[in-house]
Amino acid sequence: MVVAFAPAAYAQAEGVMRQEGLISMVTGSGPVVQAVLYVLILFSVMSWGIIFYKLRQIRVARRQSARFIEIFWDTKNLTTIHTSSQELKQSPVAHVFRAGYQELLRLTRVKRQNPGEVALDTELGGIDNVERAMKRATNQEITRLERALTFLATTASATPFIGLFGTVWGIMTAFRGLSVTQSSSIQAVAPGIAEALIATATGLVAAIPAVVAYNHFARQIRVLSAEMENFSSEFLNIAERHFLK
Repeated sequence: MVVAFAPAAYAQAEGVMRQEGLISMVTGSGPVVQAVLYVLILFSVMSWGIIFYKLRQIRVARRQSARFIEIFWDTKNLTTIHTSSQELKQSPVAHVFRAGYQELLRLTRVKRQNPGEVALDTELGGIDNVERAMKRATNQEITRLERALTFLATTASATPFIGLFGTVWGIMTAFRGLSVTQSSSIQAVAPGIAEALIATATGLVAAIPAVVAYNHFARQIRVLSAEMENFSSEFLNIAERHFLK
């Protein structure tokens, strides 16, 4: 029984030794390298928080937008659609619809109150006012969806260089320490170089998830932007044919 469990016990002991060796390299590094590591860890923690937040936000936005588009084409009454859209607060397409609907409602109200000035109002605004309102809402939604993505881009581009700075500084310190020691072998500088390389590894660990997540979210936002633009075109065609003749 002891012989059977010896490999597992040995592997566990080896893992503990590696973990302790990694911790000792981090805690035994110089103050500059430690400061770099703390900065990189902060970047990594914040970027992961943003990643989880954006995953939920975009997933809900896509699900609610798909639900709203289904309601829009299944329901013929704009007032009913507007009432249903109030429940889909995270849907970018629903927000664009509400902006266009409010402007269309204002124009039709003016048309009923001033029938003699309809031509002048249509010439000066009309469908163009609805289009501008929906375009403004689209830009607002894109800005909302892109919020915090700048931090992911900054993490992806900056953390490798921050880690490289920590590595260069650590190697400089190791070789400077070599000049005051009696030994000039590689064993004298190997621990210092290993500690310095931790900074580069940490920078890459922070950067790789950030760049992957940024590219994923950027594509998802482009898809939602296309959905908003397509819906705006359809809504404008319906408004021009049936309400602003």
